[in-house]
Amino acid sequence: MSSESHRFDVGSYECIAISDGTFSYPQPTQNVFINFFVNAPEDRLRRVLRDYDVVPEQWREYVSPYICLVISDGRDHVLVDTGAGTIAPTTGRLIPNLESEGVSPEDIDTVILTHGHPDHIGGTVDDSGRPAFPNARYVMWKGEWDFWTSEPDLSGLGIDDHGKEILVKVATNALHPISDRLELIEREVEVTPGVRAISAPGHTPGHIAVSVVSDGAQLLHISDTALHPVHLEQPDWCSSVAFDSEEVTASRLRLFGKAASEKALVMATHFPFPGLGYVVESGEGWKWRPI
Repeated sequence: MSSESHRFDVGSYECIAISDGTFSYPQPTQNVFINFFVNAPEDRLRRVLRDYDVVPEQWREYVSPYICLVISDGRDHVLVDTGAGTIAPTTGRLIPNLESEGVSPEDIDTVILTHGHPDHIGGTVDDSGRPAFPNARYVMWKGEWDFWTSEPDLSGLGIDDHGKEILVKVATNALHPISDRLELIEREVEVTPGVRAISAPGHTPGHIAVSVVSDGAQLLHISDTALHPVHLEQPDWCSSVAFDSEEVTASRLRLFGKAASEKALVMATHFPFPGLGYVVESGEGWKWRPI
């Protein structure tokens, strides 16, 4: 398995997990790792992290994969998220990696944007500000679009002003150029046959997951519903960029329960590449079992 792309099938659909690169998140430990688990009780967090061989004081950064998804029926190509673009020297690998798999930007028919964070929409436009996937229609939850294209209130986020400025700047640069080819959805619908948008708010106001069903097989792409496997065990522990912690928890309970009960293959954008695995029941919660 390559570290840049991974092919797999979901029923009759051919899918590719495609890397856009990685990004290193520094962790302001202050005796405990807080960025992904800002509301976790410190003693409990330490015990849980020990199971992952993590000592909080020594975990100075987290190198996160940025993984996109291609879904193809052999004729049409659906792309889920566009990566971070050139936000960092270590990102912007999506299009080269697509081309290495024989998929050009012009081949993409539909782009589903799960939410408006830079690492999911940063590659939506090219260096000249034009849509990077020129033949595609773009699909996004209406509430998400409305939030990022107005004057988003980021006051509740646990990040600094510079981080908030980046969120707004990337959203402005990436979203406005696709407004004339955008389809906004307000309910859970099939975007293309067998590919369904599922409401999963909390991480952002209009965050969505994507379900792919074909010939009795299912893939559930949870996007940023969970940022780390610990979130399966502790679904009420939230990150510093969560907009609504109660909605985050509710979305996790619903999607993790669905994935486990239906034995669906699951994809998570920031889990170790290729981000694929299964959600399995463990006690009163769940655990991540990578492929």
